[in-house]
Amino acid sequence: MRSHPLRSLLPVISVVAVLAGCADPAATTADGQQVLAAEQVFVETPVVLPDASGTSATLQVTTDIDMACAVVFGRDESLGDGIATDADMGGGAHTDHRAVMQGLEPDTEYFYRVQGSGADGNLYRSRLMSFRTSPADVAATPGDNVALDAEVVDVSSEFSESFAAVRAVDGNLGTEWSSDMDGDDAWITIDLGREVQVRGVAMRSRSMSDGSSVVETFTITVDDGQTYGPFDAGTTAVVNDTDFTGQVLRIDAVQTTGGNTGAAEIEVYAAP
Repeated sequence: MRSHPLRSLLPVISVVAVLAGCADPAATTADGQQVLAAEQVFVETPVVLPDASGTSATLQVTTDIDMACAVVFGRDESLGDGIATDADMGGGAHTDHRAVMQGLEPDTEYFYRVQGSGADGNLYRSRLMSFRTSPADVAATPGDNVALDAEVVDVSSEFSESFAAVRAVDGNLGTEWSSDMDGDDAWITIDLGREVQVRGVAMRSRSMSDGSSVVETFTITVDDGQTYGPFDAGTTAVVNDTDFTGQVLRIDAVQTTGGNTGAAEIEVYAAP
């Protein structure tokens, strides 16, 4: 039986809440449990990859023990802006971690800590680190993203309710549509609600820490007629220039790294 990804994150959030009250990376919780420095289990220093939009950033880190962890972040050292939970379909403890920090301000310095619980029963908390978001790239899109108002009318498959197809067009990079092991055969059909002159398309692929599940190229079939592409995709935004008109778009994965392929976001830009 598959574990429920959202339910499995609840203990992580509880651990983060406990650790947030600790003044030092190595300290003790209110019940006396020792909190160890997370640096001792990091294989390498954590890397933060800001999105070109300036509104999100992805933290990646590998640990040498299985851990369930999260990231707390903020514009000052109180880290009061949010919590980014570790994205993993199975939930629970593992070694390759990826967390998307959302709702950020462009061209702004943020502070963060990585913290959580190890399979060894210990709590871990990193030192305070920082990164800077990208300046807003307003020239990157050729119009409004009309996919945000689209209806998902069909899909090749869904891994679970938590990875439903509607999450590919919800405007939230922290949620994802995942197919159920469709690999190169993954597809999703969306209805824009009206005929649109499309000037650009993008597919922000989901990915797994082992390198699988990445959509590298895709095609779009318009109103059950002409197919356009293949277009470039990937885990960061790549806006492809287009020039077609349509309402119902079927997006097909073409080249992928296999596995539970899908999308964090599909973006369709209409002519102004």
